[in-house]
Amino acid sequence: MKILTKAACAAGVAALLSATAMTASAETTKLRIQTHYAPETVSGKLAAEYVDNVQTMSGGEIEIEMFYSSSVVKSVETFDAAATGILDCDMTGGAYQTGKNPAFQFVGDIMGGYATPYQQLSWLYYGDGLAAAQKLYNKYDMQLVGWWVYGQESLASTKPIAGIADLKDWKFRSPPGMETKIFEKLGAKPIVMDFTEIFTALETGIIDGADASGLANNVGLGLYDLGKFTNYPGFHSMPSDHLACNKAKWDAMPEAHRRIMSVAMEALALRTALTFEKKNAEAAAELRAAGVTLSEWSPEDLQAFRDAAQSTWPEFATSPEAEALVQAHLSYLKQLGLVSE
Repeated sequence: MKILTKAACAAGVAALLSATAMTASAETTKLRIQTHYAPETVSGKLAAEYVDNVQTMSGGEIEIEMFYSSSVVKSVETFDAAATGILDCDMTGGAYQTGKNPAFQFVGDIMGGYATPYQQLSWLYYGDGLAAAQKLYNKYDMQLVGWWVYGQESLASTKPIAGIADLKDWKFRSPPGMETKIFEKLGAKPIVMDFTEIFTALETGIIDGADASGLANNVGLGLYDLGKFTNYPGFHSMPSDHLACNKAKWDAMPEAHRRIMSVAMEALALRTALTFEKKNAEAAAELRAAGVTLSEWSPEDLQAFRDAAQSTWPEFATSPEAEALVQAHLSYLKQLGLVSE
């Protein structure tokens, strides 16, 4: 009996040592990620949900310190901060990097391309888009993990914007880049200004309207207190927010950790698209009840915008990476029937 007890004790000690060794050998990944969204916004809450999912599914092996509202560096600087190791990952969007390479326009905001977030995400995952985009990100020592797309944006206006004809001499706040060229071709007068200046510019009549965000977000900004006209569903702009990580950091992570983060991004993408589809519909009902005119553009006008946008793409496809991405999009858009042969 005494021998058995010693054997049992030995087995117990061995098991304890084995468990301790396994615990000690478990790899831990610590990440510092910055997003441009505030924690109280819908997108900020969705980002927090992503962090919780990753940490929970990894059993705590992945630890994420999340920085909101661009609290470490400016939004436009987040990508470089991750690439150089100040941060580990960038959770803003590729459109901030168009000055670095025009190819980022075609992963940041593919204007005049896809009609829904689901089509745009399908290009990434099933149209060889991820492989094409990855070459661009890797060139700058970053790894594209995935997208989360909140859907088409709507305009805000003090004048009717029911179709192409209403864009004639329409002065509106526009972000810099490709959008200004597209709307100029359609007769509008885009004025590039900072996001924070929109409300005052509308109030004082400097502009007739603004491109700011999606319908629900525009309501939150108070834009329809001044401009009683909008378009819904949106059609002109559908930004892709991304999660991109320092490539060396990413490559050093265990495969299981990379898989968790990638699959969690796919979940975030679906949750984001569904959430904003519901919230934009709720905002539309609220605005109609408040007397705001919501115009749905005709198929003919939508095609005219798409034609103007796609004719502008080559003007920005001035790098090998941009040319490759444009061709990748056009090929997939043809498969979806959104571009004619």
